[in-house]
Amino acid sequence: MEVIKYIVIGFNSLILLYFLAVCSIYIILNVIAFFKMIKYNRTIKYLDLKRVFKLTNYKPISVIVPAYNEENGIVESIKSLLQLEYPDFQLVVVNDGSKDNTLQKIFENFSIRQVSFTPFYKLKSQPIRSVFMSSEYPNLIVIDKVNGGKADAINAGINLVKSPLITVIDADSVLERDCLLKIVRPFMEDENVIAVGGTIRIANGCDILHGNILKVGLAKSWLARFQVVEYLRAFLFGRNGFDVLNGILIISGAFSCFSRDALIKIDGYRAGCIGEDMEIIVRMHRKLRKDNPKLRITFIPDPVCWTEAPETFKVLRSQRMRWQKGTVDSILLHKKLFMNPAYGWIGMVVFPYFALFEMLGPVIEIFGYAFFILSFALGFVTISFAVAFLTTAILYGVVLSVLSVILEELSFQRYPKLSQLLTLIAAAFLENFGYRQLTTWWRFRGMVEYFSGKRHWGQMEKKGFAK
Repeated sequence: MEVIKYIVIGFNSLILLYFLAVCSIYIILNVIAFFKMIKYNRTIKYLDLKRVFKLTNYKPISVIVPAYNEENGIVESIKSLLQLEYPDFQLVVVNDGSKDNTLQKIFENFSIRQVSFTPFYKLKSQPIRSVFMSSEYPNLIVIDKVNGGKADAINAGINLVKSPLITVIDADSVLERDCLLKIVRPFMEDENVIAVGGTIRIANGCDILHGNILKVGLAKSWLARFQVVEYLRAFLFGRNGFDVLNGILIISGAFSCFSRDALIKIDGYRAGCIGEDMEIIVRMHRKLRKDNPKLRITFIPDPVCWTEAPETFKVLRSQRMRWQKGTVDSILLHKKLFMNPAYGWIGMVVFPYFALFEMLGPVIEIFGYAFFILSFALGFVTISFAVAFLTTAILYGVVLSVLSVILEELSFQRYPKLSQLLTLIAAAFLENFGYRQLTTWWRFRGMVEYFSGKRHWGQMEKKGFAK
C-alpha cells in the first residue's frame, strides 16, 4: 500500500509540475511581450503611416474574403472592407458554394456584373462558376465557386490576383480602417518577412454601423467576456512573446497577410485542412526556412480585426473542438520539425512547446484532474498537497489572466472605462472556475474525435454585425 501511495503522490507531483510549467511559461511570455509592446508603441507613436506610404514604393495588396453561408453579415463586412485606407488594394470575395442567400445579398447591394476571367496561377481549388465585378466599386471582385472549404476558397482567390501581397480575412470580421497600412509595414521594412499576423478582438457588445466600430464595448454574456480575456492572453501576449524568438507558429485565419510569392512557392493552402491558419505557417517554416534562415513570420499588435464570438455553449464547443483538431493535424503533419536543430528555435523550443502544451495539454489536464480527485477520495494525498495542487492549477491561472488584462490596459487601453476594466478583471478571475476546465474538456473531446476519424469542421452559427 505504501508503494502505491508513493506512486500516486509521484504522479500527482508531475501533474503539479506541468501546471507550474505552463503557467510560468505564459507569465514569462507576458513580461517579454509587455516590454516588446512598449518598444513598439514608442516606434509608432509619431509615425504618420499615410505620409510614409505616399513617400515610398508601397506594394499593392489583394484582400481575399472566403465566404460560406454568411448572409447575416456579408454586406456589413464588405462595406467595412471597402473603406479601408490603402493606396492600392483589391477586395476579392469568394462565395464558396453558399447554400443561403450570401451571393444574392451581394448582388442586391453592390451592383455586380459577370466578367470573363483567366487564372494567373494553378493552385488546387474546386471549379469557379463565375467571376463578377462591381460597376459601383471598381476594386471589388466576387468569385462564385463550387464548395470546397475555406482553404480551397482562398486558393481560388489567389489564382485570380497579381498583387505581391495577399491579406486573408474572415467574412464575419470587421477591420479598423488603417489595418492594411499597419500590417503591410513589416514587409516594407524587412525583405525577409513573408507573413504577418494582427490582433483579433471580440466585437460582441461593440456598436457597429456600416462596418465601422463606433464604440468599443463588452457583451452582456459572460461567455463572450471570458473569450475577451482568452484573446488578450493569446494574441497580445502569447504571440507577442513568441515573436521575440521568431517563433510564430500560427497567425489567425481571421486576419493575416502573406507574400504572394511565398504562398505560390508552397502551393498555397492545403485543401481539406482542419486548421488551415496554423498548418500553412508551420509548412512555411518547414519548406522555406532552410533556404532562407533569416525568414520572418511576425506578429504586430495594433492592426485590430474585430470578430464575432460564440455566445452559446453549443457553438463554442464546436469551435474549440475544431481548433484542437486543427492543432493536432498541423503538428502531426509536420512532426519532422520536432527537436530538429536545423530549424533553430522553431524546432528545438517552439514546436516542442506546442506539441506538449497545446496538443497534449488537454489530455494531461483531464487525466490529471481525474487522477487527483480519485487520489484525494481514496486518501492517498494530504490536505496540504491538495491545497498546493488547486492553488497551482487554478489560482496561478487567475494571476495569469488578470495580468493579461492589466498589461493590456497599460499598453493599448482599448477598454478605457473603469467599469469595463473591472468587468474584465472579474472575467479573468471567474473563467478559471469552470470555464477553463470546460474548454479543456472540449479540446480533449476534439482530440478523441480526431483520432477516431471524425475530422469535419462542424457548423458555426453567426448573428452578423448589422445594427
